[in-house]
Amino acid sequence: MSAGVEAALRGGIATGVGSWPGTDPREAAATVVGELPGLAHLVELPGRGVGADLVGRGCALLVDLPFDSTTRGYRFAARAGGVARQARDLLRTDLDALEEAWEKAGAPGSGRVVKVQAAGVLTLAAEVELGHGHRVLTDSGARRDLAESLAEGLARHVAEVGKRLNAPVVLQLDEPLAGAVLEGSLRGVSVLDTVRSLPEPEALDLLDTVIRAQSVPVVVHSCAEPPPLSLFRSSAAGALAIDVGVLRTADLDGVGETLDAGKMLVLGLVPSTAPAGKPGWRELAEPGVRLVDRLGFPRRTLAERVLVSPACGLAGATPEWARRALDLTADIARAYTEEPETLGAE
Repeated sequence: MSAGVEAALRGGIATGVGSWPGTDPREAAATVVGELPGLAHLVELPGRGVGADLVGRGCALLVDLPFDSTTRGYRFAARAGGVARQARDLLRTDLDALEEAWEKAGAPGSGRVVKVQAAGVLTLAAEVELGHGHRVLTDSGARRDLAESLAEGLARHVAEVGKRLNAPVVLQLDEPLAGAVLEGSLRGVSVLDTVRSLPEPEALDLLDTVIRAQSVPVVVHSCAEPPPLSLFRSSAAGALAIDVGVLRTADLDGVGETLDAGKMLVLGLVPSTAPAGKPGWRELAEPGVRLVDRLGFPRRTLAERVLVSPACGLAGATPEWARRALDLTADIARAYTEEPETLGAE
């Protein structure tokens, strides 16, 4: 692992996935900056509607690829439409809110690290349409253009965030549809039309085109079931973020190989919506402990190589549970750092 990854992505800390309930960017930024001193993040508020969701924000970061909305989602266009302007305005509003919260916390120049999230190239290629209605994924030239545009746009975005906050930055690429891209399970323009699967080497090339263009550590995230561990592990990303609750027995070797390869893990351990009952941090911490025990790694791995997060984004949670989820995440990370040997898992 590179020195840059080690400096910005240390184990035993808590972070969030990205999305948050509600529509108030200042309140959300203040909460996240206050609750996540180890790795706060630029909050996403999809509840504001078109342009604020994962794909709309991803499109807003593209360079020289104008877009607009359709009844099905987003489509590349000859010129940027009103939705593109709205998406970029929302992003600027969120950055302003984060900068304000960052300054109030006394964080600029302190060494605190901030994370930004964006839809990855495979998910954007699966969701965004070309002018004739087919997914970008179906056109090799369009896929390449998208990867290069996203790579440049993310590099600019990361540089702006780092400059405005005077802080080191980590980039998270959200790839919830990477598995569907590899499996060929996406529908085409009609019920009878299907989108062929993208071979893993081609998917990896697209993913790495984006990752290798960045000057900061990159986390690749998916809370899909199951996560495409082989693809993510083979990528140039320094860390993989996954929901522990969806891991199958067949996935365990892949998780172990990820650690063996020197990559960090961000383990999603806290439910993204309020569960039945009131689980405490110790109960929620145990799956992570069982995982490293079962893989044969020492418990100190939890402090050295593992970050803790909610299982997925918190946009669907109540504000009360969203705050509680961050509290539980922080408690688990603290326990992994201070008392991993006392946690009650075999």
